[in-house]
Amino acid sequence: MATEDKNRATAAAILPLVGGAANVESIAHCMTRLRLGLHDRSLVDDEALKAIPAVMGVVEDDTYQIVLGPGTVARVTPEFEQLVEEGRASAGTPAPVHTAEELADKGAALKARQKAKNSTPFKLFLRRIANIFVPLIPALIGCGIIAGLNGLLVNLGWLTSVTPALAAMASGFMALIAVFVGYNTAKEFGGTPILGGAVAAIIVFPGVANIDAFGQTLAPGQGGVLGALGAAVLAVYVEKWCRRWVPEALDVLVTPTLTVLISGLVTIFGLMYVAGEVSSAIGTFANWLLSTGGAGAGFLLGGFFLPLVMLGLHQALIPIHTTLIEQQGFTVLLPILAMAGAGQVGAAAAVYLRLPRNESIRRTIRSAMPAGLLGVGEPLIYGVSLPLGRPFITACVGGAFGGGFVGLFNQLGDSVGSTAIGPSGWALFPLLDGNHGLGSTIAIYAGGLLVGYVAGFVATYFFGFSKSLLAEFNVSQEPAASTVAATGPAAASGDSQAKEPAGV
Repeated sequence: MATEDKNRATAAAILPLVGGAANVESIAHCMTRLRLGLHDRSLVDDEALKAIPAVMGVVEDDTYQIVLGPGTVARVTPEFEQLVEEGRASAGTPAPVHTAEELADKGAALKARQKAKNSTPFKLFLRRIANIFVPLIPALIGCGIIAGLNGLLVNLGWLTSVTPALAAMASGFMALIAVFVGYNTAKEFGGTPILGGAVAAIIVFPGVANIDAFGQTLAPGQGGVLGALGAAVLAVYVEKWCRRWVPEALDVLVTPTLTVLISGLVTIFGLMYVAGEVSSAIGTFANWLLSTGGAGAGFLLGGFFLPLVMLGLHQALIPIHTTLIEQQGFTVLLPILAMAGAGQVGAAAAVYLRLPRNESIRRTIRSAMPAGLLGVGEPLIYGVSLPLGRPFITACVGGAFGGGFVGLFNQLGDSVGSTAIGPSGWALFPLLDGNHGLGSTIAIYAGGLLVGYVAGFVATYFFGFSKSLLAEFNVSQEPAASTVAATGPAAASGDSQAKEPAGV
């Protein structure tokens, strides 16, 4: 089957199971998930969706999220959007037009759902921060890979006439990343995106080098992405204030002028300095943490990363990664956190051997293992280790040992970093960078993966199963296995109705 036909078939299989075109309110996607806003959640058939071969799992949050994996989701989403439009057209259903009553009802339903899931303002804030940075990941990946290729060519002395062009391609986005952060921030917080970008552009404008603030001469880029984020948020609040008080006849002239002027002055004479100090502190702390307590810090980061993901707290790391990349050219945290996925791979291999009679779980592991090796851990987490319970814990142990290995070398002076965020596992190799040459960096990261695989396997094989857990799941009955595979996404979503992990 052609790739286009396969993607359209997947979209066509999903659409009726989410209530049809009329039930779809909004469509978006991130790196791995198709995110749907739905009018009526009760029309969704969760179990049938999970049975679609391309679907790795489902997660219910503020949107209904269908896990398709990287690459696939970017190809299925346009097909899904087209099918929704065709369905609305054939049914004579226009694009949604919301009344005040409808929006009020939706708001009440969302509020009740979030309360049931024990969502906190802090988690909602982190989700908004993630929404600012996630759209930037494809550019970070592309420019990061080009930077790695350029570094390799420079070290080898090859294509010397081409490497300056590659350097420009790799560095151009990072030089202006503050503008994109400002644009996305204003969009996320309800302001005019271009005004957010305009204010953030002040931070990277070369002319700020002629300005003194707090007794110091400013430097272009000072404050980085954190300054851009703060400047854009300020611009949103100034703009909203202007919209309330400026007469409509003058709004088109006065509002954008005051927004840029007020928030720009605060940015130049306040935010750039403060955000610059915070950014420097983040870089200094990360380097200190790994240089003084590298093995222990790596052990804790690698071991607790997946629980942070389950709680949604990992989103707080996104601006930290971006700040480190902006400052140092790479983030030293991501390769350590990537070891959590290695622990999952090792644990899944152990589960495969410990449950020789359960062909359903073994089939799930065989299909999910390639994605796991490439750093897409959701199928193994939600379909295997998390529903089983104890194997999820032993997988985290594997991640801890892998993180400790990479952290140890950081402590010894060999920094291992990634020039972009998003990829993990084997997919991170093209993005690796460090302070002691590419060969050394690759060897340390590969060693960490190997340690994570082995530690996750050993911990799960010998300590991941109780006698009752083996008795329950090491059988050839399909229902038991399918129950395991089906409960993963629900457990991960934090829904109070999700099945508890078995036999922890």
